[in-house]
Amino acid sequence: MRIDRNGSRPSVKGPASYFTGDVRVDPFFDPAGPGRTSAALVTFEPRARSAWHTHPLGQHLIVVSGCGWTQCEGGPKKEIRAGDVVFCDCGQKHWHGATDTTAMSHIAVQEWLDGSPVTWLEQVSDADYLGPVEPDQ
Repeated sequence: MRIDRNGSRPSVKGPASYFTGDVRVDPFFDPAGPGRTSAALVTFEPRARSAWHTHPLGQHLIVVSGCGWTQCEGGPKKEIRAGDVVFCDCGQKHWHGATDTTAMSHIAVQEWLDGSPVTWLEQVSDADYLGPVEPDQ
């Protein structure tokens, strides 16, 4: 058994090549063979979001605070709130982040394949980011 103490891993600023706006990533753990799962707490300030991206083995997002938006390519933009769990399927192009007025934090859990858990793509345009939100059903 191993215990990684709170604060033993430094926070990092989300790089501008993968994020728009102010984003902080607090890593929880990296894959430990033979496992291939990693997780991090990601905090998006208002108007911050990820670039479009995919995950070879999918990704779970556990929203822990605030309110955000997420969208899969070709689908509607959806609101996500604290307590929601989002699954982005294998290879599905998507983005996620805060709303334009509210910060949002989520725990991201993903598996690595061939040395990477993610393929980063182009930035999300302001038009896509500020587009209409699908109403709750």
